[in-house]
Amino acid sequence: MPEVNRHLLLARAGLCGLLLTLSCALGVDRALHAQESCRTLLGQVQAERYRVAAIADRRVTHEELWRALAPYLETGGVRVTEVGRSVQARALYAVTFGTGPTRVLLWSQMHGDESTATMALADLIRFFAEGGDDPLRQLIGDRLTVVMVPMLNPDGAERFQRRNAAGVDVNRDARRLATPEAQALKGLRDSLAPAFGFNLHDQGARNTAGPGGAPVAIALLAPATDSSRGYGRIRARARDLVALMAGALSTTLPGRVAKYDDTFNERAFGDLIQRWGTSTVLIESGALPDDPDKQQLRAVNAMLLLTALEAIATDRYLLADAATYERLPFNEGVPYDVLLLGGEVVTPDGGALTLDLALQFDDPVARRGLVLVDVGDLAGTVAMDTLNVEGLFLHVSTPSTLDPARWALVPREPIAVVVRRAPSDDTEVVLRLP
Repeated sequence: MPEVNRHLLLARAGLCGLLLTLSCALGVDRALHAQESCRTLLGQVQAERYRVAAIADRRVTHEELWRALAPYLETGGVRVTEVGRSVQARALYAVTFGTGPTRVLLWSQMHGDESTATMALADLIRFFAEGGDDPLRQLIGDRLTVVMVPMLNPDGAERFQRRNAAGVDVNRDARRLATPEAQALKGLRDSLAPAFGFNLHDQGARNTAGPGGAPVAIALLAPATDSSRGYGRIRARARDLVALMAGALSTTLPGRVAKYDDTFNERAFGDLIQRWGTSTVLIESGALPDDPDKQQLRAVNAMLLLTALEAIATDRYLLADAATYERLPFNEGVPYDVLLLGGEVVTPDGGALTLDLALQFDDPVARRGLVLVDVGDLAGTVAMDTLNVEGLFLHVSTPSTLDPARWALVPREPIAVVVRRAPSDDTEVVLRLP
């Protein structure tokens, strides 16, 4: 975070105590809004103040994570327990804070390439270890027992891939429990019997908040417990908590919060842990502009989790309006990153073909590695960015266009596009991709 923004954030937080004191004079609705805004801001302050600086890359490995956390694990503020080993024998650790009667379980990175919440949990661990007499830390520690499992799939994290070393999607192993990672999570849930659970993931960057909406930064869900997708007591409690979390995000990420698909999956951990009696919340971190390593979303995650833990500790989630959750726009998948419509693709003989191009990034979060996906008449197709290049000329470079005698546009090849005013390659450049 830039230094000027950090000081501004801290200054605004200093005003929150005064605002909370005066809020009673504002009327009930305005007072509640003011209080919620301040809680969110204070959560942002804690997320920034206790950021583990040694972790600044979303491609963090098991060794790097626990080396960065080591100084905070020695303070005595938190307790560390090995709860299992991965396929490749990497230790799976649970970090516990607090001694309160309400137990909460949080787990992250069961998909090895989904590390945003792992970084956020690292920051929470530091806060819990070093926060001293901070009122929020004391409240959570007195009323909750918080158990965190950062990086449930360390073998996948080593390769920054979704699946574990045995090729299994751990989040689809809740029914069979074939993998040691799944066994460790199920065993911990059963021994802890938590009232609340947080299933922490990253989703793709090609999602919008409803059709044509803004790119999704956070998608939330109270998972279903069966195919009817009804609400019993356990799921309803999760829905109330999600509604409160969505409200906290409404000022932080306006228009960028969505509801994840609640189709029941009988192999998925979130769905089954909800069925097993733990009110479970799914958080899916998407992407924000100019945030290639998800450091902004990391701070949002830390703030959101602190907000949720405070709400559980005070039972404040019971006051949430479930309609806030139901009104969230659905998380809409979008097939392409960039769509170029109506342009003239220049051919080796100096001619041109009127072709639309659909492109994807290999890494859509960092917007790196552009690939050609589809060619032709693509009017009506949806993309994250749609550019009308009618009347302009596209000079395309792929491995199959380098030899004029064998020139071809082949889907799935890396691509670079220069958009010019005319067919000649020495005319004005309008746009370059990537």
